[in-house]
Amino acid sequence: MTAPTIAAIQTAPISLPVAEDLVVLGARGSHDHSNFLLVRVITSDGVEGYGEVSATPLWSGEDGVSAEHFIRNVLAPVLVGQPLQPVAKLDNAMDSVLAGNPFTKAGVSIALWDAYARSLNVPLATALGGPYREEIPIKLSLSGEGDYLERVYAAATAAGFGAFKVKVGKGVDGDIARVAQARKLAGDQTFLGVDANTGWTRAEAQRAVRAMAPYGIAFVEQPLAADDLDGMRELRSLGYPVVADESVFGLADLRRVIAASAADVISVYVGKAGGPARAVELGRIAHAFGLSSLIGSNGELGLGAAAQVHVAAAIEGLTVEFPSDIIGAHYYAEDILAEPLPSDGRRVALPDGPGLGVRLRDDLLGSFR
Repeated sequence: MTAPTIAAIQTAPISLPVAEDLVVLGARGSHDHSNFLLVRVITSDGVEGYGEVSATPLWSGEDGVSAEHFIRNVLAPVLVGQPLQPVAKLDNAMDSVLAGNPFTKAGVSIALWDAYARSLNVPLATALGGPYREEIPIKLSLSGEGDYLERVYAAATAAGFGAFKVKVGKGVDGDIARVAQARKLAGDQTFLGVDANTGWTRAEAQRAVRAMAPYGIAFVEQPLAADDLDGMRELRSLGYPVVADESVFGLADLRRVIAASAADVISVYVGKAGGPARAVELGRIAHAFGLSSLIGSNGELGLGAAAQVHVAAAIEGLTVEFPSDIIGAHYYAEDILAEPLPSDGRRVALPDGPGLGVRLRDDLLGSFR
């Protein structure tokens, strides 16, 4: 029997506003609107796979124009006509013609893995070596201050969320006040971490973490610049788990973090890693060295969020103590999926069905070219 090949790769741009009361205001700026490039892979036997490129330059460093150009004119020529299996070989082929651009490659890789798992009639998590779990605990970011923070918290709890991280790194005094307000709103027993998005200096981080001790913060995410691993190791000595986010894109970054003892938990992104299989690989290597993983977010839409869920299910060492950031079912003013991901705000469940287990809305299916 002849193995299926890749017959076509198509794209469709889409731009969506964030739900008004959930806009994130962090150290790297506000995130009130997101641009994406949807990707469709069609195989020679008619199987379709879908993915998405997170194309918000402030967050991913890539945009829809460059992503579409690279997919059409650089990646597609080396992929179309090639056997669908093994998909890892196709991931490597993209690296051979395009440096960097992990989010663009991830969008194509998600579609390739979706098509492959659909061709086997298994969930993507199974194709990736799992699943180790059927549900993943999740959290949402709280940001802003005063009345704005109250509105965000009210909207988050109305959506069902019961675990949070507070965006800090915007000035220590304001950060402390924001965490104090969040703790007052959420109550003493609610899970609450902080995320500085590289916004603190070493001195600021030391001061802020000590001052936040009365508020029972569960972790400190990316407190310092991505390459200040020695400073992150020093901060760990204060007794708070450190989550490495911007410090880890790929395997080379992970090796440096492990060698420096700079983190307790690794925030794994499908986009930063360059695709689902590579994200799972990061989680597996972290686990082998005694580090936990959680799934970080670049504000993914429904396809990307579904990929996050499958990756989370396929990482043996994923932490359930620290909820992941799989928010696509709640974060935007509208959903691109025909049916939303099964999420109640506290947990998101592995979708039923082969591949990603989700389907785009009919009106969007006609927008690919």
